[in-house]
Amino acid sequence: MAEQAVGDIIKAITGDVKELVRDEVQLAKAELVPAAKAGGIGAGLLAGAAFFGVSAVFILYFCVVYVLVRLGLPEWASFLIVGAALLVLAGILGAIGYSMIKKVKAPQRAIKQAKETVDAVKASAQQTLAGIKGSDVKKALDR
Repeated sequence: MAEQAVGDIIKAITGDVKELVRDEVQLAKAELVPAAKAGGIGAGLLAGAAFFGVSAVFILYFCVVYVLVRLGLPEWASFLIVGAALLVLAGILGAIGYSMIKKVKAPQRAIKQAKETVDAVKASAQQTLAGIKGSDVKKALDR
């Protein structure tokens, strides 16, 4: 087996990496397209359910108002009570949600792992280049 030039080896490795990435992208597309279609249909159905659910909730709010009117309160007072109760509920839920969002932190372990991976790849590349004779590297770069 004849020795290959460093430039040829690097070109071969680059070609292999490109082909590997291309194959991975094709595999991801093949897996994601059917899942995306099903997810889109599911999202549309959930949106329809949310619309009808919200519509029903508004009707129930009016029902509460009319119950208060039947109990003897004026209409304006009944609407005011229901509206104020909804605002208080919105404020409580908003405060709880805001406090939970403030507690969200960046994914520290994933960031650390990514940095370690980059450092390892850099170190490996430097070791590989250091192992190749300087003249071979110069020849490869001149090509």
